[in-house]
Amino acid sequence: MLSEGGSFMKGMIMGSIFCLVLSLLGSFSPDTESRTEDPHRHHHHHVKAPSKDELKQLTDSQMQMLTNQVRVFCLIMVQPKILVYWATAIDTWSKHCDKAVFYTSESSKALEAVDLKEKDEWARFRKALRHAYENAGDLLWFFVAQPTTFAIIENLKHLLLTKDPSEPFYLGKTMKSGELEFVAYDSGIVLSYEALKRLVHVFQDEDKCPERGRALWKLSEDKQLAVCLKYTGVFAENGEDSHGKGLFNSKSLNNLITESMSNNPTDVVEGCCSDLAVTFNGMSPNQMQVMMFGVYRLRPYGHRFHDSLVFQPPKGSDND
Repeated sequence: MLSEGGSFMKGMIMGSIFCLVLSLLGSFSPDTESRTEDPHRHHHHHVKAPSKDELKQLTDSQMQMLTNQVRVFCLIMVQPKILVYWATAIDTWSKHCDKAVFYTSESSKALEAVDLKEKDEWARFRKALRHAYENAGDLLWFFVAQPTTFAIIENLKHLLLTKDPSEPFYLGKTMKSGELEFVAYDSGIVLSYEALKRLVHVFQDEDKCPERGRALWKLSEDKQLAVCLKYTGVFAENGEDSHGKGLFNSKSLNNLITESMSNNPTDVVEGCCSDLAVTFNGMSPNQMQVMMFGVYRLRPYGHRFHDSLVFQPPKGSDND
């Protein structure tokens, strides 16, 4: 009995130690090279779209220059096992990107994509970002999405309109894991040219940003991305409209409306989401086609919207 009691106590102690280790790992946050405050460090964690009043202050020439400058390279990460989502993304929202490239773990005879020949998700993610950086041409903004994401690229361009891509922007829907703040992958990730340039540079440092993680636990791609960017002085920022509403959603429009009906029954629309939302997720391919119809095709006859600017579709694109 004494032996059994001793074994029980040992088990309790070992279990307690194990739980302590897990809690420490959960709050893990990698150090930057120095804890000294960097005067050039990004402090804004809420990136807001310009308001109508701000846009009215711009001249026509300034507006045209900004409109021409905000052009987006879309990286869509796909796999043959979700071929129907891959095909739907090609047929719907990705047509509104200035350049859309699909990156796959293995080639498909049915659909065109860059075959990265890589099974590991983080390694494939890195290769896709490097490929985009090397083939961006004059595009200065990068949007990374899963094929289950539905994006309204014009609203993304509106958010980025007055932002400088030579500054290190890394934004979307911010989340927190322990002390690590990151942008959720399932709602889309936006990187400026400067942020991507720093990221590609730190890819070369295996101590700070290993291609095959050496930690005791495996981080998801979005968390690993945040870890690597943090070493370069780039931090996650939440994309919001001029009223402070989040623009990047990890749920479908249907789910958001359902939640709002329960939580805000007297004002469902206001409680749901921003008028200028950039992304939604978790929809079936058929629902994505319906979203495409609602966003780009359905309109009241004779009614003209008075937006301050117009984003023309990319040249040669099969645009709705």
